[in-house]
Amino acid sequence: MEEIIFSIILHGGNGRSAAFEAITAAKQGDFSKARKKLEEAVNELAQAHHIQTMLIQREAKGEKQEVSLLMVHAQDHLMTAMTMKDLATELVDLYEQTQSLLQSKVL
Repeated sequence: MEEIIFSIILHGGNGRSAAFEAITAAKQGDFSKARKKLEEAVNELAQAHHIQTMLIQREAKGEKQEVSLLMVHAQDHLMTAMTMKDLATELVDLYEQTQSLLQSKVL
């Protein structure tokens, strides 16, 4: 079970990092890289969510699992990463729109 839990933490952390890298790339005006990093975040978080869903389905079938502090941490880590990805998407869009507006005023 600990291995499964650490997989959630790993993929959640990877997703969060990719989302933050997307914001950094957008801030620097590299929107292609930002979009790639957002896609990377989506893929990592999908993997973590798949593991989470598997655990939920097991429990729904009657396989009771002990709720440990580590599991709570994994769930918190995943939900925070998902929120970070959503905010990163909005910030990348905002940076891109801002740059587009600034360029149209210059021309």
